[in-house]
Amino acid sequence: MSGRRFLALLFAIVVVAVVLRGLFPTADAPWHAPVGITWHDEGPWVHNARNRVLFGAWSLDRWNPMYLTPVFTGLEYASFAAFGVGTWQARLVSEGMGTISVIALALGVAAIAGRRAGLIAAVLLATNYVYVMWNRAALMEATMTAFMVVAWSAYAIAGHGRVAVESDSSPHFHMTSAPLGLVAGTAAWFAFFTKAAAAFFVGAIGLEALVTLWLVGRGEGRAWWQDSRAKAALWTIAGLTAAALIALAVFVIPYWQEFRFYNWQMSVTRKPAYTVKAFLDRLSWIPIIHDVFTRQWLVTLFGICGALGLLTRWRTATPAERLLGLWIGLGVAELIAHDVGNERRFIFFIPALVALAGIVLGRDRRLLPTEAGLISRRQALLATPLLLFAAYIVTGAIVRIPFIYQVRPGVYLGAIAAVLVVAFLLLNWPRIVAWLSSARWPLASSVVLTGVVVAGDLTQFAQWAVLRTYENVHASRLVGEWLPPGTLVHGKLANGLALENRIRPVFVGRGFGNYEDRTRRPDIRYVLTYVEPRLGYEGSVILDVLDAHPGWRVIREFDVAETAQGHDRAALIRKP
Repeated sequence: MSGRRFLALLFAIVVVAVVLRGLFPTADAPWHAPVGITWHDEGPWVHNARNRVLFGAWSLDRWNPMYLTPVFTGLEYASFAAFGVGTWQARLVSEGMGTISVIALALGVAAIAGRRAGLIAAVLLATNYVYVMWNRAALMEATMTAFMVVAWSAYAIAGHGRVAVESDSSPHFHMTSAPLGLVAGTAAWFAFFTKAAAAFFVGAIGLEALVTLWLVGRGEGRAWWQDSRAKAALWTIAGLTAAALIALAVFVIPYWQEFRFYNWQMSVTRKPAYTVKAFLDRLSWIPIIHDVFTRQWLVTLFGICGALGLLTRWRTATPAERLLGLWIGLGVAELIAHDVGNERRFIFFIPALVALAGIVLGRDRRLLPTEAGLISRRQALLATPLLLFAAYIVTGAIVRIPFIYQVRPGVYLGAIAAVLVVAFLLLNWPRIVAWLSSARWPLASSVVLTGVVVAGDLTQFAQWAVLRTYENVHASRLVGEWLPPGTLVHGKLANGLALENRIRPVFVGRGFGNYEDRTRRPDIRYVLTYVEPRLGYEGSVILDVLDAHPGWRVIREFDVAETAQGHDRAALIRKP
């Protein structure tokens, strides 16, 4: 495939990505078939950017997520300053960063696995239903994940030594490792300062760079420092180090108390238990309690096969491929250590699985590499725990469907299915592995499989588009009609409903964010909260505020859309 044709097809894919992310920009997030987006979280996370544009100060109360997500806050401020405060303006950041991630993934995969693989990865990511919907929400996950993709892509291109869009008829246009390595290291830290959950990726890219330096140094031939892989690794480490020092000097140290509170006390110590039972629960829940792996089952299958194939050729794989393996492996460890209860935790897996699936479909065109055929049954037995976990992800995502959102049956059935699959694989090891790693299937088969995945994703998007509602943006505008600009309003839902008006929301969290004085604020006369599906549905802490003011009364009720019924009610409450 020529560079010109690659660019033309990539441009068409990017147009599709933009349309899917930008169409109906103020519509409600999916509620009839939810993907884990909590719409009323959009307002709280853009709180400081909104404050700055509307009221001239970043911080007006004790809820200041700019100390937790300064990069996201800065991007949201830029959007608000340029286009005004509103729902579509808030979502524009995620939409733009999601589109950038499609381009970056295409270029990175094309650099290491060929242009066809790059295009397959691009179209899979551009249309992935879960990823598209998270790219349409004004939440940190899309931006964090996009910076991870940019870091990976820069590292991939730097290690490969040239870009995928160069002309076939002209001399190769070599990309120097210095700027791309610096971009890779810096983008990794940008991901962290968008959301601290990306800490594992900073570790992953740093670890992979060290592994590459070690492997290249042990090799034979020209001096190791002349190898493009080693140069990319060195410059990436330089980028990581320089960005870390700048962040320490400019942001972390000057605001240490706030940084420590938001990134440790609020994000780590408040989270679920860190007992052995809790770790085992989170391990077993990964493919069961959310729809991410089920909705993209074929991508999950190809991605996991690609990740397992990496283990058979760890030393000979490209550095970028090894980084994909670390991305998934350390990402799983982060979930097990931290939390799997929210579907947002899984979004960063999607580009990594898509990249591996693109490599399998576009370059390898077989489920396992030829090196897998050299693995003996005895060696495979040593990897049984890993094989069981991989099989559990794939099988659990399917067997959960009859008992969807029931944890116990999904875990038991997924575990049984995984044991059966691995037992069959080990008992028939030489023959099965030889079949999976031998003849490549035709490129047309890969195109058909890609088309099937894309068609499924577009069908889900079409279903959402037909059933879409605008309850939440309408509710926010109604609040602006009822309350004059600058009115103080208590509650997390006040933040959620603040994007289409000029009220001043006062967030109340459990143990943070204006919690201490929640019951003694005579200057705050109003509360916004759910009344259906139940009073205080967004968080029971708001009930403390209401209980402290007996005699409160509902002065307005209006429709919002959050739960699967899509017919929820919120209320504007006046304190006595």
